[in-house]
Amino acid sequence: MDSPQKPKTANPKQEAKRCQNLPSTPQKNAYARLLSQHHNTSQTNSPAGKRKNKVDQKSKKQVFESYMTAEEVSRGLERGELYQGQLRINPKKFTDAFIPSHDDTHDIYLEGIAARNRALNGDIVVVQILPPEQWKVNTPPVRSDTDTEGVSESEIQKDHKRMAKQMSQFSLLLEYQVVYIIEKKHSRAVTGFLKFLPEKPFALFSPMDHRVPRINIPLTNCPADFSLHPSSYAKVLFVCRIIDWPADSNFALGELAKSLGEAGEIQPETEGILMEYDVDFSEFSDEVLGCLPTNLPWSIPPEEIRKRRDLRRECIFTIDPASARDLDDALSCKQLPDGNFEVGVHIADVSYFVEEGNALDAIASQRATSVYLVHMVIPMLPRLLCEELCSLNPHTDRLTFSVIWKMSPDGKILDEWFGRSVICSCVKLSYDQAQSLIEAPEKIFSAEELPTVDPLHTVDEIHQAILNLHAIAQNLRAQRFINGALKLNQPKLCFTLNKETMMPQGCSTDEHKDSNELVEEFMLLANMATANHVYQSFPDLALLRCHPPPKTKLMEEVKELCTQLGFDIDISSAGALNKSLNTLYGDDEFHAARRDVLTNLCSRPMKIALYFCAGILKDTELFKHYALNVPFYTHFTSPIRRHADIIVHRLLASSLSMLLEVGKQASLCNDKKTAAKKVSELSTDLFFGMFVKECGPLDSMAIVMGVLDKAFDVIVWKFRVQKRIYCKVSLSSFHHRKVGKKSELRLVWKPKDQESPPIEQVRLQNTRFFRIFTDTLLSFADMLSVSLLRLAA
Repeated sequence: MDSPQKPKTANPKQEAKRCQNLPSTPQKNAYARLLSQHHNTSQTNSPAGKRKNKVDQKSKKQVFESYMTAEEVSRGLERGELYQGQLRINPKKFTDAFIPSHDDTHDIYLEGIAARNRALNGDIVVVQILPPEQWKVNTPPVRSDTDTEGVSESEIQKDHKRMAKQMSQFSLLLEYQVVYIIEKKHSRAVTGFLKFLPEKPFALFSPMDHRVPRINIPLTNCPADFSLHPSSYAKVLFVCRIIDWPADSNFALGELAKSLGEAGEIQPETEGILMEYDVDFSEFSDEVLGCLPTNLPWSIPPEEIRKRRDLRRECIFTIDPASARDLDDALSCKQLPDGNFEVGVHIADVSYFVEEGNALDAIASQRATSVYLVHMVIPMLPRLLCEELCSLNPHTDRLTFSVIWKMSPDGKILDEWFGRSVICSCVKLSYDQAQSLIEAPEKIFSAEELPTVDPLHTVDEIHQAILNLHAIAQNLRAQRFINGALKLNQPKLCFTLNKETMMPQGCSTDEHKDSNELVEEFMLLANMATANHVYQSFPDLALLRCHPPPKTKLMEEVKELCTQLGFDIDISSAGALNKSLNTLYGDDEFHAARRDVLTNLCSRPMKIALYFCAGILKDTELFKHYALNVPFYTHFTSPIRRHADIIVHRLLASSLSMLLEVGKQASLCNDKKTAAKKVSELSTDLFFGMFVKECGPLDSMAIVMGVLDKAFDVIVWKFRVQKRIYCKVSLSSFHHRKVGKKSELRLVWKPKDQESPPIEQVRLQNTRFFRIFTDTLLSFADMLSVSLLRLAA
């Protein structure tokens, strides 16, 4: 959310003098004492002040403060004088940055680039409170002696009374500054463009990400003919790496890592995204490939089968997207003579092939996750494992880890078994095929209507197993929400691509069906069961996944905004929020749009889930998963694409030797998971921009999400795309005003042609519906966030 209006810098002497003009109140007296105390406190007593005095003696101007030493930081953190956290820089307003407070109840605000002191987004930093002279103060304006000329005595008295009342609400806003970077999590790689500077020994690199500073590149590092023909490189996209950022310069120093090609094309844009987020998309080395089985076609050794539970004759099948080639998980369900069910979740035993400590394990732990882009997958493991030896392909013996429950029809767990197994999937079903089986419980399906089924099993047997799983899944899902779970579904854009050019031809949002929910419920159940099992067995080594609750202040802001929009939500717990949202969605023609708006608003303050090592975090209250409302959770079901799951598989088999390694890998998995998610989103933005360019203009309804003074946010309903429209770019004129706490905009749109008059829209407020017409893509670098949308009346 956007930051409030910038407060004025506090001048203690002036503020104390202004306080004297007011009638005596306890608030006034306390304020005056506080300001006086701050004024008398010497700035040089603080470490920042001492460093500043040294800096003043230098001949060259110091732009940034020098960093503290590691020893000073350690002592300051121990005494509670310094604060540590991960830096977040607002992508829409790069002058605003934040780190969480030590108790994570609120954010610490850092204003301006100087306060960040050369730290970049994602870095783990240490911050210090600046001297009081640099704090901000929120006080109402008071007339000075020169302001009272021509003002009656009664007006002055009224002013004093009014200001005395407002003074009770004054607040000092502490200013913070980064004094140390503990870990540079940002890759220091960024995509952008080169600019030639005449008579300079360097070129200026301008990053596309405005949160990264401009960078000086030595001409010796630029293309050989850049100085002679700089215009030839105006549209060429480069990747640059920051190698230094001196304290006496606004600009960092860097070197060009790669020339990607012309901006606006899928391949160079994608490669730039990957390099910027430090995603390893290189080919696997010979050393890594040497860790794979060489006796192909590979078969399971008989001695390995004897060590495992043999489930190859059971009716086990996979349900995945139609295009999936890395099949992690399979399901089984058979009815027992007593009316209960034996339900199994069977997960590829990747840890059998990825031996701990070898080159294959090293690269998998470093990549940490597969990355899914619109048009390609960057695998965590070589394709021989992902798509063949580990993938639970049909009619093929495969090694697995299984969780098998004895369950009642309503989903109550009566017994549970964990262990290594061997299976043979009898059929590979897509979500659509499984959905067709669910939607026609009475139909007798022919063999031709499904993929090839193993002769040991019949189509009817598979059909009945899916119907039973669906019924149990519905009960499990209902019970989860009764127990206080929260679900905020965020629709995802899907594209159809030209098979030859790989350019987008169509665009839609994914649809969550019963078959998706069926698989989701049993994967959640397996993950929760494994978390409990691993924690009970290895309380100091368990790799778990927590979801911290959102900050109370942010949730209260969302609640207030929803109240202004006419929605009353209960934020007291995850379950209460879920219940109130379901009530508000309604069933009228706008229920889907209302759901999207509320889901978007309530998702903003939510924190991301994190991996952690139980022995490091210790406090079990911090283990909880807010959205699922369960005490223990982990990832077990996707070891082909997540290294965290491989560790959990190893923990199921035996304990790991080093606690520290689990914690370190948890941190890396968090970073890579976040980067993978961002890369996927940017890939979607890239293809959506290209889709508009190739297939536009497009016509769609849009919902106004938020109104600012010079812009407003909308959700393009058809594509579930959220964008900010800047008034200066798209409008003939506009006027903003505040009505209570609500913002209103009066908009005058540019006519479609010179003969038509401007189009006026009055009182643009939140949740108003508008029809958006997408004309053309003006800037590929900004991906529709700049003025690409014209609202038609």
